[in-house]
Amino acid sequence: MKSSSKGGLVYSTESGRMCPECRRPVAECICKTIARTKPAGDGVARVSRETKGRGGKSVTIVKGLALDPMALAVLGKQLRTACGSGGTVKDGTIEVQGDHCERIVEELKKAGHSAKRAGG
Repeated sequence: MKSSSKGGLVYSTESGRMCPECRRPVAECICKTIARTKPAGDGVARVSRETKGRGGKSVTIVKGLALDPMALAVLGKQLRTACGSGGTVKDGTIEVQGDHCERIVEELKKAGHSAKRAGG
């Protein structure tokens, strides 16, 4: 019988099912809260323009920032006001209406983030 690093107790008569990651009962599992607090991204902002699925209208997308959701929303607001257009923050990405790639890269560099242009 081989032993693995993830092997071990999966059920206990005391508390029921056990989480294989944190080794706690499923009701007290902390894995999901740790995953939510850890921001996605590598810290390099990739700025690109996208028109797919938007009826031909262009949207500037900013991905890869390692910020929490509140800081990302504040940065999104700053970028939208700098461009003078609307937009939103969805799933860890900032979307700004219109083609504002160069202006957004400049604003991100002024704010102290490393940013680069991605895509064509």
